[in-house]
Amino acid sequence: MIPLHEAQDAVLAGCQPLAPQLVAYHEMTGRVLAQDIVAPEDVPPFSNTAVDGYAVRSIDAHTTPVELRVVDTLAAGAEPKIAVGEHEAIRIMTGAPLPAGADAVVMVEDTQRVGETHVSILRAANVHDGIRDAGSDVRAGETVFVSGTVLNAAGIGVLASVNARTVRAFPRARVALLSTGDELVVDGSPLRIGQIRESNLTMLHSMIADTGCDVINLGVVRDDEAELERVLRDVTQRCDAIVTSGGVSMGDFDVVKAVLSKIATMNWMQMAIKPAKPFAFGQLTSTDGRVIPIFGLPGNPVSSLISYELLARPALRKMMGHQHQLLRPAIRAVLDTPLKRKQDGKIHFMRVFGEFGADGRLHVRDTGPQGSHQLASTAMANGLACVPDGQGLSEGAEVDVYLLG
Repeated sequence: MIPLHEAQDAVLAGCQPLAPQLVAYHEMTGRVLAQDIVAPEDVPPFSNTAVDGYAVRSIDAHTTPVELRVVDTLAAGAEPKIAVGEHEAIRIMTGAPLPAGADAVVMVEDTQRVGETHVSILRAANVHDGIRDAGSDVRAGETVFVSGTVLNAAGIGVLASVNARTVRAFPRARVALLSTGDELVVDGSPLRIGQIRESNLTMLHSMIADTGCDVINLGVVRDDEAELERVLRDVTQRCDAIVTSGGVSMGDFDVVKAVLSKIATMNWMQMAIKPAKPFAFGQLTSTDGRVIPIFGLPGNPVSSLISYELLARPALRKMMGHQHQLLRPAIRAVLDTPLKRKQDGKIHFMRVFGEFGADGRLHVRDTGPQGSHQLASTAMANGLACVPDGQGLSEGAEVDVYLLG
């Protein structure tokens, strides 16, 4: 058996970032920039009001209450035509340009209209009250994002605000997903003896999509070596990586192992972890000369989930340009229930549910049976507790937990 970190290092070394491409800003959610973004203009481009109210000269509204003559109304998007003069005010809406002569805006809540032509200012105004300066968000020439930044919704809004409508970014990895097995039932029909319902592909499709990849779901390929080889060779023309489920255990006579051993350079690993001890990683050269990473996950559903989380997911994130936190974030947590195990030379990844307590710390408890086939209890977990070799951990002990949600 090899340590988990050695397997992770080998997988990451075999996966390189995809070539950047031009991407429309509105398609950048979760993607990684491959260029610096420099603002060509100020944001906002002009001084404007932050509130609905009245633009005034602060010297006229220093002592309140005071009545001022209303000489105009200015909406957002309108160009000021009239300056604010002595003892005057302009009714103004949020976002409208600040008219000449005004150096403060009084919120409408702090005013009272007097007839059709005047307003009473009820609270004293100071210079710059209620005003947003030009460039107060972003200055022209400022680097707003550096290459390697992962963009969220707010980041996409910033791209729009600085008119960066097309940017260079790393693409979403196109991941082909398949499983094999004549025992797998996918159409909902009654089960015969020896058959089980397919669940891994359904689970993995969701996990791969959640990673930010585009999934090419090839479904279940029957146990036919020629057919599996044809499917794998064909899909290399339109994918960046391949994920398979099942057939990676030592001694398995499985079409996945037989075909991949023939057409790809594979490393069949036995890792010192439980579940997910068996794992395969390799590379297949496509017809156009690209190197396609292959992740061979074990068939037990929990093993498949954990090996994806610990090995395939970090590698796919690297391929999509992520430079930091390839693994899920980890936090030191407190056990509210014991996590018992047997000594076997492996790290056990046990499924837990965590919540922050009144003490500000993450408290976790096991979610139930921990067998590698017991997916139902795993569905209740939002973390993986890393339990070191030994007899387990008692209630109140501390444990490192990878946060899944």
